[in-house]
Amino acid sequence: MRPLALPALALAFAALVGCATDKRNEALNRTLMNYAGAIRWGDFTSAQSFIDKDYLAEHPISSVEQGRLQQLRVTGYDEGGGPRPDGEDDVIQIVQINVVNINTQAERSVIDRQRWHYDREKGKWTLMTGLPDFSPH
Repeated sequence: MRPLALPALALAFAALVGCATDKRNEALNRTLMNYAGAIRWGDFTSAQSFIDKDYLAEHPISSVEQGRLQQLRVTGYDEGGGPRPDGEDDVIQIVQINVVNINTQAERSVIDRQRWHYDREKGKWTLMTGLPDFSPH
């Protein structure tokens, strides 16, 4: 019976790893979809909840910046090719976001390079790069 125990154990382990990977991918898809929805609707307050807490502590969003965000209307959010792996627990996604300033009616496009990190303990993805930089350059 021992010769069968090792393959059965390996199969059970592979199933657990596959299940964990499925949960991680589902969490990523759900997170990216909810974050994109918040940005598309201009709900930058909700979008902030996706940002890593340590990053947010080091890069707080000032009241002036929050005021600037309220002057924008998002007219497009294009994920392009979607997220791509960048290490074991990280993905990168490059998004083009089109916005219109409601005061000037000027439209511009911003390229947002997002880095998402998966916290295995919490089973949660967090944004490591903060909100998109909409400031004119």
